[in-house]
Amino acid sequence: MIFAVASVIIAYFSKGKWVSVLMIIPFAFFIQALDLISVKVLDHQVATCFFLGIAIGPMFSDILIALSGTARKSVIRSKQQTYNLAPEIKSWTGYFPNPFKILTGKQKLFTSLSAMVTSATFVFSPAGMTALMGELVGSRVKGTYRKASTTLSVMNGVTESTYIAEILIPLIAFGLPLSPASLGPGIALFNAPPVFTETHNLHHIMSGMDFFVYGLIGLVVGGLIAYPFIMNFSRSATVFIMKFVSQEAIIGMFMGIVCVIAFYTGGVTGILVTFTVAAVGGLFNRILGISSGAQFMIYYGSAWMMTALIGL
Repeated sequence: MIFAVASVIIAYFSKGKWVSVLMIIPFAFFIQALDLISVKVLDHQVATCFFLGIAIGPMFSDILIALSGTARKSVIRSKQQTYNLAPEIKSWTGYFPNPFKILTGKQKLFTSLSAMVTSATFVFSPAGMTALMGELVGSRVKGTYRKASTTLSVMNGVTESTYIAEILIPLIAFGLPLSPASLGPGIALFNAPPVFTETHNLHHIMSGMDFFVYGLIGLVVGGLIAYPFIMNFSRSATVFIMKFVSQEAIIGMFMGIVCVIAFYTGGVTGILVTFTVAAVGGLFNRILGISSGAQFMIYYGSAWMMTALIGL
């Protein structure tokens, strides 16, 4: 029920507004129908395939539109698209920049408050909360550069805080996957038979101090490696990709990875489920404005919705 309520909130704040809310029940029915078919064929659920389908939906919908004789004109370009990258301006010396001096005081305040608020709403979709907080904060900042940098800072902070909170809070407090992230990428920490089950997992094995110590070690090590690397090489990596790697190659790489994971999860059935969800979800996103965050929340709440409505 919590996921169903959250899906209404996230859907309303997506670009589609009321149409996103109206399509919650039909999309939930579609998800559960596919789930029943996959369970009938495979005798187990293929949750990973649903995640993959929703994630690649926007990209896959562009491919479908490009292949359509009637819709292709909406993606045809008469000239190459031009991208303008800001120059490399380093406000620090050395390899490790001080994170407290990179952002302005207002940016640090917005990012901290957004991360704190979204950590408390750990039952909501990380993608939906990231987009929502980015839009809310961005609408209150003036100036193109300041607005873009503030929005990106907030969205990055919210992404990190929601994924960490959505896995650690249910794991430490309940030992049950009660959030979207714990039901998705973090499910192995809760239920991975025969090692972990919902009655015997890290919640039952580790103490609160163990979680704090090992979690802090992970955050520090990850920050020491990833943070300076991104700050020093992100622009040069972006320039290299945009100059020397074609979009078709990137799309092909993603599709190949998706096919491998889907086939490993459910064979041919897994691939069919993945690309069926990608087609429907992607077109919903592209045409109706139903964001991926809203679709994720509908997926999480679809079982309860169908049980309440039709006793499925």
